[in-house]
Amino acid sequence: MSHENAPEPLTPGLYIVATPIGNLGDVTIRAVDVLTRCDVVACEDSRVTGKLLKHLGIHKQLIRYNDHSDEKTRSKLISAMRDQAVALVSDAGTPLISDPGYRLVQDARSADITITSLPGACAAVVGLTLSGLPNDRFMFAGFLPTKEQARLAALESVKSIDATLVFYETGPRLVKALDAIQTVLPGREVSVARELTKLFEECRTGSPEELADHYRMEPPKGEIVLLVGPPAPEVTSPQDADALLKLALEVDKPSQAAGKVAKETGLDRKTLYARALELRNE
Repeated sequence: MSHENAPEPLTPGLYIVATPIGNLGDVTIRAVDVLTRCDVVACEDSRVTGKLLKHLGIHKQLIRYNDHSDEKTRSKLISAMRDQAVALVSDAGTPLISDPGYRLVQDARSADITITSLPGACAAVVGLTLSGLPNDRFMFAGFLPTKEQARLAALESVKSIDATLVFYETGPRLVKALDAIQTVLPGREVSVARELTKLFEECRTGSPEELADHYRMEPPKGEIVLLVGPPAPEVTSPQDADALLKLALEVDKPSQAAGKVAKETGLDRKTLYARALELRNE
């Protein structure tokens, strides 16, 4: 490439770059631009990032930065950021979301390094939008612990949060996680989103018991987004039930509204249906 056609260099600093979680077509134009113009790419696994850069026709110096990187590696990267553009990527998705990187950002801030974050693919958000679970409030809780008692304790600590819970999980541990959800959060609606953006993408919703039975028969592979619906509204009076029915009747027929409120509260569906008909005719 001639000097006249060479791209303008980036301002020195740290660039947090989201990469595809499966489908390479999801890489953004801005991500390609930054990866093309940066000086160094800090990555979890040089083999994984190398494949992406090869697909994009980009050749860059790669420095491995992951959970096992020490302070010496961070210092080296911070030093480079003073006069070079350093792009930080994870193996897939948005860096720092259950991936290494936040210590590097902390150190960069302390060193008054310019930091730019590029939006892009994030498995948690893709899973949330596919699930059909309430998404006006959600809590991302990362990976559940691998040991049973710690897993149960982690779920117990978030059971009262009035929001959809979003976890990452692996295929081999999925059934154990669903069994734990059944124990600690019975009656909640659960979604399993897997192979996101890939050919065999799947999002299956049901009770934790139903999903555990399914995946015992068909063990899943790969990483998974596991979502748990919020706790049912507490109904302490007929007025509370009426309020929920009125809200549901704004978009549903009486039978559907009754079914929805029955599922949310555990109240008798037939009783709710009769009351829904009354409310509709008032």
